[in-house]
Amino acid sequence: MKDHVTPQANLGKFQDPFVTAKGETRAEVALSHPETLWFNTGTLCNIECENCYILSSPTNDALVYLTADEVSTYLDQLEARNWGVREIGFTGGEPFMNPEMIEMARRALARGYEVLILTNAMQPMMRKRVRAGLLDLHEEYGDKLTLRISVDHWDAAQHDRERGAGSFARTLDGMAWLRDHGIRMTVAGRTVWGETETEARAGYAALFAAHRFDIDATNPAETVLFPEMDETVEVPEITTACWGILGKSPDDVMCASSRMVVKHKGAEAPSVIACTLLPYEREFDLGQTLEEAERPVHLNHPHCAKFCVLGGASCSA
Repeated sequence: MKDHVTPQANLGKFQDPFVTAKGETRAEVALSHPETLWFNTGTLCNIECENCYILSSPTNDALVYLTADEVSTYLDQLEARNWGVREIGFTGGEPFMNPEMIEMARRALARGYEVLILTNAMQPMMRKRVRAGLLDLHEEYGDKLTLRISVDHWDAAQHDRERGAGSFARTLDGMAWLRDHGIRMTVAGRTVWGETETEARAGYAALFAAHRFDIDATNPAETVLFPEMDETVEVPEITTACWGILGKSPDDVMCASSRMVVKHKGAEAPSVIACTLLPYEREFDLGQTLEEAERPVHLNHPHCAKFCVLGGASCSA
């Protein structure tokens, strides 16, 4: 894990977990309504994107593969702690790089949870063994299984700028396979292209219609548009007074409803992270158990302000 280093744009800020640079009380968020437990299946990915917040690549194994037995341990803890979550999410890296991805999903589905897998729908997902596993899961659990496909832009050229030449076409091939076999899909895009949300959603709607994808481009739960997570941009620190000023509730912030399990390279056991966006920040590592992870999270990072409080984004549907 790395220690938090504040970017130049925010020097002097985000230093003290309890107090802002102006001496005001920093906002904190309690785990008030757990809805999703995320598992990062490992940072290895089949591609290397231009702006990947977790720095996934074909060589980055800073977060190593989780095993199905490790996932089961946390599913046991969910029941013991009575969190009442509805959804188990799997992210990476590319989750289908992990050889136990299908089994991990199966174990979560078998316990009655909805399962969401974030994927680029490219070659790792399209391997024969993985496709067979997905078909089995779909046959047994139907729409309890959802794959959220990363489509950074509805235009091939823009998408390929982020993910590499030819990636748009390969992702659409994977989506076509999912469509043809009735496996439920949603899409995650980005809002970095200088277009309005209305324009972006219209572009996605045209793409979905052209390929007969049963995805609602106007529904934020089915077409999620994420703001860019640029740590070089100056953002305000969130104080306890901000909730009233902004007309928001701490219950609206992602860490009020979710936690993420990761396994750092060289660690003896997985640990629980406060936020899916901050897997490497020591301050946001809450311990090895869900019980330890029940404590409040202090919003002491630029992502807390820009992405969650001000951007209003969430990784869950």
